[in-house]
Amino acid sequence: MELQQMRYVLAVAETNNFTRAAERCLVVQSALSHQIARLERELGARLFERTSRRVRLTPAGEAFLPAARQCLDAAERAAAEVAAAVGEVRGRLAVGLIPTVAAVDVPGALRDFRRQYPQVRISLRVGASEDLVEQVARGAIDVAFLGLPTTARPEGVAARELARDRLVAVVAPDHPLAGEPSVSLRRLSSEEFVDLPAGTAGRLQSDQAFAAEGLRRDVAYEVTSADYIARLVGPGLGVAMLPSAYAPRLVGVVTVEVADAPARVEYAVWSRSGTTPAAAAFLTVLGIPEEDEQEDEDGNGEAPGACP
Repeated sequence: MELQQMRYVLAVAETNNFTRAAERCLVVQSALSHQIARLERELGARLFERTSRRVRLTPAGEAFLPAARQCLDAAERAAAEVAAAVGEVRGRLAVGLIPTVAAVDVPGALRDFRRQYPQVRISLRVGASEDLVEQVARGAIDVAFLGLPTTARPEGVAARELARDRLVAVVAPDHPLAGEPSVSLRRLSSEEFVDLPAGTAGRLQSDQAFAAEGLRRDVAYEVTSADYIARLVGPGLGVAMLPSAYAPRLVGVVTVEVADAPARVEYAVWSRSGTTPAAAAFLTVLGIPEEDEQEDEDGNGEAPGACP
């Protein structure tokens, strides 16, 4: 079994197409198909079901894929560690973030990092906080930036608190609340809301705040993007609550302070098993120490230098 064969299997699994996989791997399709067939003979099982219309993993292929990814990641990390030992930073850097991150300038940091370490391959994924934590924990992402309610903390990963922020109401320019200096949760509860999907960390902080006050609200529109929330709020389809540090990026809407607003905490997270040389260098560029914050006696994450 060879690493290159595993790369071919991964490429086919991700593209669901032998031709596109061969193009990605810069080989002719016949060579890629031959190597996968050779691997299947060695394993004694077919990894893909091939028809004239589609290619998909067999149960054996599904079982093979996670271990193959781990082998390729381990080989890549071994090469990166050797390079680091002689003063080079190379390999890959996979970064994840939620769209409303405001505590760090991720694009600017990636620009600076790329200038310093041009041999590192950078990838970026945008997703929900809970998904990013899971991906960091299993090694699919090296470093992620996310936001959680003050009642939660990233689990299974190393974490550093970056900032705390309160939510503000976001309304249409012609909404009756647009000219108010502040509003209460009780007043907002009578409005229709645009929010993130139920169960996500970005939604939970608002749900908890209204529930704590014994209030119910109507979430009429669920979307996965904060920018699209603003696109629905602007025409007056509903109101929303978003982090105050992120709200200035929105256009076509008005923000209003919420007197009893919920808060959220932004974190940087990375693997507890240690960072790759590229991930360590990226955290250094951001000025984030690698030591995981320790929990205090009350179970709250505190560390010297943590934002209040």
